[in-house]
Amino acid sequence: MNSDDMSLENRILDLHGKRILVTGASSGIGEDIARLLHELGAEPILVGRNPERLGALASELGGCQSLALDITDEAQVSQALGELPALDGLVNCAGISILDAALDIKADDFKRILQTNVVASAMIAREVGRNMVANQRRGAIVNVSSQAASAALQDHLGYCASKGAMDAMTRVLCLELGQHGIRVNSVNPTVTLTPMAEMAWSDPQKSEPMLARIPLQRFATPRDIALPVAFLLSEAAAMISGACLPIDGGYTAA
Repeated sequence: MNSDDMSLENRILDLHGKRILVTGASSGIGEDIARLLHELGAEPILVGRNPERLGALASELGGCQSLALDITDEAQVSQALGELPALDGLVNCAGISILDAALDIKADDFKRILQTNVVASAMIAREVGRNMVANQRRGAIVNVSSQAASAALQDHLGYCASKGAMDAMTRVLCLELGQHGIRVNSVNPTVTLTPMAEMAWSDPQKSEPMLARIPLQRFATPRDIALPVAFLLSEAAAMISGACLPIDGGYTAA
């Protein structure tokens, strides 16, 4: 394929030959990220909870490797990721949200959110970072955080706390992995219209107050998130590390 046949995205965000682990790849934003990375020439390694959906996506993407894992099981993660070939990057996209008012929050719910969104993401970053350092691979890690890291959201105490922790984790990983040529950034989306979110936000009484706080007056699409993630993984972002990039239509600036 010559340059005239390639889309602008493919020319700028060239990821050919890059092996990139994507968590949360069996649904939502993670699934769209995996598809885009494949379009851009990367070899995504898919991690998720649903083996059937992972297998279907892996087949769609030409038979790439998939790993059905409980990412909160440290031993399982260490064993599975310790057996992988040399990696060039990671997208930490797996996450959960449990909605509770601050006066009703349950300790078990809070712990579950933190275990998935923070602890598991840190353990996966540890394993991928070890792999990259051992194989002398310069590359990038992108953590999928949220506007909830920097803005208070009703009934999202545990989720906001977890995403604030993820941004702090991003900065520490940037500091410690930079000496190995590994860049670490996060992206911080607003409401993103995955199929599940489209149902959740279909009620105008719920969606209109949120849309009123977004200067661009729309929610994000999964592609809106996947493209900046690909940029941060690419050499186009070679001098960007430690950034927490809002993808929120101006929500946190307003």
